[in-house]
Amino acid sequence: MSLPKPVMRGLLARRLRFHLPIAFGLSLFVALGFKYTVTEPRKQAYADFYKNYDAVKEFNAMREAGVFESVQPAGK
Repeated sequence: MSLPKPVMRGLLARRLRFHLPIAFGLSLFVALGFKYTVTEPRKQAYADFYKNYDAVKEFNAMREAGVFESVQPAGK
């Protein structure tokens, strides 16, 4: 008794009908997960930081610390 021949006609179409929706669903799930676990908290952290950020005060602190070579500390 011999084994039956495998059905090759339409094999790719059948497999795609099964795997394509799963791939799209997983990719959508991962994209939404990344958005709400990484990008939204990062955007909120930037908003919180710049809410009270004073660029002039930060510049003067770095100038006093001698970070900049071309800017003299105040009072000199």
